[in-house]
Amino acid sequence: MFSKAASTLLRNQTTRSKILKPTAGAIGAIRNLNVHEHVSMELFTENGIATPAGAVAFTPDEAEAAYKSLGSPDELVIKAQVLSGGRGLGTFKNGFKGGVHMISSPEQAKEYASQMLGQELVTKQNPKGILCNRVYLMEKMNIQNEMYLSLLMDRASGGPVMVGSPAGGTSIEDVAAESPELIFKEPIDIMDGLTDEAKLRMASNLGLEEGSEAHSKAVELMGNLYDMFLKCDCTQVEINPLAKTNDGKIVVCDAKVNFDDNAEFRNKDIHAKRDTTQEDPREVNASQYDLNYIGLDGSIGCMVNGAGLAMSTMDIIQLKGGSPANFLDVGGGATEEQVTKAFEILNADENVKAILVNIFGGIMKCDIIAGGIIAAAKKISLDKPLVVRLEGTNVAKGQQLIADSGIEVVLADDLDDAAEKAVALVGI
Repeated sequence: MFSKAASTLLRNQTTRSKILKPTAGAIGAIRNLNVHEHVSMELFTENGIATPAGAVAFTPDEAEAAYKSLGSPDELVIKAQVLSGGRGLGTFKNGFKGGVHMISSPEQAKEYASQMLGQELVTKQNPKGILCNRVYLMEKMNIQNEMYLSLLMDRASGGPVMVGSPAGGTSIEDVAAESPELIFKEPIDIMDGLTDEAKLRMASNLGLEEGSEAHSKAVELMGNLYDMFLKCDCTQVEINPLAKTNDGKIVVCDAKVNFDDNAEFRNKDIHAKRDTTQEDPREVNASQYDLNYIGLDGSIGCMVNGAGLAMSTMDIIQLKGGSPANFLDVGGGATEEQVTKAFEILNADENVKAILVNIFGGIMKCDIIAGGIIAAAKKISLDKPLVVRLEGTNVAKGQQLIADSGIEVVLADDLDDAAEKAVALVGI
């Protein structure tokens, strides 16, 4: 339902036909904290943004009680809480179809929750399945029309930008491709904030009648949304749909919210709601050692120091006919413990057929890095082919240390050479 790269939408509103492989260009967004829908709804409510009444449940009995707590209405919506789009069209591995359903009794809430909880939901975004460990029961809204609204960071304008469309409730990428005139954006000067003029323009562009109560409520919502965006260090708030109800209310009916990992110290309460069961265990494990790791689907494990170096390494592997198995940045001041943990993660990955280490010795000298590589490789009994390319301070000394270490390693002269050798080893 939601865009996985809304910033791309801003840079190219006329076509979405080219989908790039999820390597360097897609890495940044994945590192931001993503929370469940019910957490987003709670946050909206705390910040004066209207949402349907709702309750979260972790067991079938809690789902039954949640239905009653919401007043036992004629109908409610029950939603699987998984960090994936396309829930409604997904299928659980036990055969139960759909992660979003209408229910009409407490007993039905219990029955549907028992089919969802503890099961993996297979969606278009997550074909391998993703665990559902909670469900969200939400008030059914009588919607008159659906709109799209988002706030996100945009490199093109150098700051936040608000994006809206009167054509909500559907894939915003499809709207951008088929009807780009229905996509409206308001770049925001971070010093001036979101101006009244921008809010009024956007409310009108959403199709709300100027001077109406709904128009005014939308303007108020945008102001509260921007305040939340700043206060909570959001990188993206994407609402789809933003609904106008039959009685003129403006309500957030579904939303995706991401937060800047680097600002965790300012918003510890939000980051404490991270659900690691929704994440790759390798990424969770790596984060405990301050390693920037993102798993991919290739066969060449990459270990580098620096995000830019990681991206260029993955790109050149692809250019040489290989495929990267991960993005792994150990940082400029990596310790032996971090390097060891990085090797452990790569060595344990069944998809990894060879490991390419690409290190630039700046703050950390190459001979010190080499010592860490040698110690880590011996400690974990590394059993995968290893290619090492070193460059920078004390590079000759570092290369000699590795050559004399007794570990099986292929030394490379430059990145081009390293990528070719790693691809060749995978092909053996």
